[in-house]
Amino acid sequence: MNALVALVPAAVAIGAIALLRASRVAERFVDRPGERSLHAVPTPRIGGIGLMLGALPVVYLNGTEQIRWIAAAAAVLAVVSAIDDAKSLPVSVRLACHLAAAAVAVGVAWPGAQGAVAAVIVAAAANAGIAWMTNLFNFMDGADGLAGGMALVGFAALAWGAVAGGDTSLAFASIAVSAGAGGFLVFNVPPARVFMGDAGSVPLGFLAGALGWLGAEGGAWPAWFPVLVFSPFIVDATVTLAKRAARGEALARAHRGHHYQRLVLAGWSHRRLAFAGWALMVASAASAVAALGRHAAVQGAIISLWVIAYGALLWWIDRRSSRGRS
Repeated sequence: MNALVALVPAAVAIGAIALLRASRVAERFVDRPGERSLHAVPTPRIGGIGLMLGALPVVYLNGTEQIRWIAAAAAVLAVVSAIDDAKSLPVSVRLACHLAAAAVAVGVAWPGAQGAVAAVIVAAAANAGIAWMTNLFNFMDGADGLAGGMALVGFAALAWGAVAGGDTSLAFASIAVSAGAGGFLVFNVPPARVFMGDAGSVPLGFLAGALGWLGAEGGAWPAWFPVLVFSPFIVDATVTLAKRAARGEALARAHRGHHYQRLVLAGWSHRRLAFAGWALMVASAASAVAALGRHAAVQGAIISLWVIAYGALLWWIDRRSSRGRS
């Protein structure tokens, strides 16, 4: 049974994506190159549909009642996002769905803070954090292999942390999503034959936030653990948003200002970016896993080193992109 939790999502994802590529459905989900994109060839955005078809049923069937609610919310997000992929929906509709799904995740794992007021404050912060994670994963899905790699590595790390924390259901849910991402990557390793699309990136971001929150509230891991695991995406997206807000830019407008996008514009190939990104993801996830169960001082030192490392990395990218192609 344990092996099936990993094998079935990957196999179903591969089969579903292969069938979708060969069908007329792919024609309705073509992502055509534009001034805000990094690709040059029209590519179908059907990978996320296959990924979710592989992962979510396994997550639901092996989950607790809490996890089943989260899987159901992710499924709704996948459907809404697939509609958005085929025919753009208003931002207000998408955001309302993201906030509602986040509210479901917080509701099934209500914070155990002391006092009603404190609990409401923590719940509101968690709701905003999960909704932001839902969106930022989508923002970071703009280069071959990047979002799939983050999902493969990130959810595998959550599975490891859940096993260490004694939460088998959470481990099964996490490894199922990781395996589904692995199946998707078969078609998305540079040069990509399919893209993930919102139907995959939006529910993946939600699941990262929701399962991270569930594990923290259930005692499987400390709150910093999922943040460090997914920090390659969280840091890039959050810093980029902060910079754009400081410049007074329209935040809802598509752009190519993320640090990973700027590396490609400065001359990096998608393959080089993917391998560098995967290395960063593995390093952050491995350090988060290694820090579990250690003394608070050790955990604080690891987190501090990552803060310094990310500051240096973003500074380096700023300088490199300002010089243009090297």
